[in-house]
Amino acid sequence: MFLSVFDLFKIGIGPSSSHTMGPMVAAGMFLDEVENGDWPRPPLAEVVRIGASLHGSLAFTGKGHGSDRAVILGLMGEDPKNIDPDTVDAILQQAHKSKKIPGSPGYQFDPEKDLVFDYDTKLQGHSNGLVFYAYNDLDIVLLRKVYYSIGGGFVVEESDLEQAQSLPGEAPANVPFPFANAQSMLKMAKISGQSIAEMKRANEEAAIGHQALDQGLHNTWAAMNACVERGLVQEGELPGGLKVKRRAKCLHQRLNEQWKSNHTNPLAANDWLSLFAMAVNEENAAGGKVVTAPTNGAAGVIPAVIRYYLGFSDGADKKGIEEFLLTAAAIGGLIKHNASISGAEVGCQGEVGSASAMAAAGLAAVMGGTPEQVENAAEIALEHHLGMTCDPVGGLVQVPCIERNALGAVKAVTAASLALHGDGQHFVSLDSCVETMRQTGLDMNERYKETSQGGLAVNTVEC
Repeated sequence: MFLSVFDLFKIGIGPSSSHTMGPMVAAGMFLDEVENGDWPRPPLAEVVRIGASLHGSLAFTGKGHGSDRAVILGLMGEDPKNIDPDTVDAILQQAHKSKKIPGSPGYQFDPEKDLVFDYDTKLQGHSNGLVFYAYNDLDIVLLRKVYYSIGGGFVVEESDLEQAQSLPGEAPANVPFPFANAQSMLKMAKISGQSIAEMKRANEEAAIGHQALDQGLHNTWAAMNACVERGLVQEGELPGGLKVKRRAKCLHQRLNEQWKSNHTNPLAANDWLSLFAMAVNEENAAGGKVVTAPTNGAAGVIPAVIRYYLGFSDGADKKGIEEFLLTAAAIGGLIKHNASISGAEVGCQGEVGSASAMAAAGLAAVMGGTPEQVENAAEIALEHHLGMTCDPVGGLVQVPCIERNALGAVKAVTAASLALHGDGQHFVSLDSCVETMRQTGLDMNERYKETSQGGLAVNTVEC
């Protein structure tokens, strides 16, 4: 399974790639299936009403993540990449008022009745499950489809789930460097004499061409950086009821004052890293435009480390950003292919842990690291997120998610530094670490996998 850099870095809206972007995409897929799919249509039977149900993690934390809003938006014809966050409330109001899906023939859909949070029925394929129904005028189900939002905005139908979760070690096809694990990646780098980013570039260009790749990388970084910049100037409380206040603007003003005064601050690098990460994740929590990296919940780590690279590294430039993103995507693809990036599947080790590993690899690469040092950097960062649970308070991507991105960015920089001070030889391989994360996720109690039924989510008093 070949995962493009643009599979991992998707432009969309917050607060969650699996709980917001995924359900929106699934709703659009179902509408397309109803209207254009090759399914057995009973004679003289027409679809007049649409229904949907959310299951597993999507049910338990769907309200906090805006999963219900996402399904409505998807049925109203919106998609995560192109939707304007400022229009969301108006679109939702229209749906509740009209109780119809726009366009011909205008299927009935009452969000209050036709969208159900099913807390009792657990679907077998994945914790993030959705079921859509198409009814005729006698309320008979004409079409039923199950979709799974498997993390990072990826959505698969029930029939395709097994293929999407292909066995670890299966190599992608039709690319010059078909590495499916870190061991084969390092072997190919040694034989070819190319860096990880150069191999990833060759794979991407074989699929989409040079111009499309460069334009896509430019758009990706532009969207990431725009999210940082918007997060630095916004203020007020985040939505959802926890009364969490944005902190990035105040912190930015304070750091700028210190910078201008030439005041020596031994924590400056960490402070700027934390600022950039928090700015992104505050925007994500507010439902703003973000880039999955590799998920929305972990979207702040990679932009923060790139901004750190641009601000603190001599010679940082556009080519370095491209090398960073390509290297990070190569590592992220290995983790997703051999384990998971879904908090509902393996906990936050799969989200912020993966993002930290990707960022560490990207930074090590642009700082001149060898492929072995880059792999070592990714392993160090991931290893020290192993076992991290996903326990969002109130089902919102706010506590502990915003600060957790800041710490993930700090760990990434530290991991890259440690790796660059070594020769690339180390005790635990990245492949072993990824497999450990997968096994840990399988063993982890469901309460700690984005259900808000354990950990901080139940031990934090809401004031």
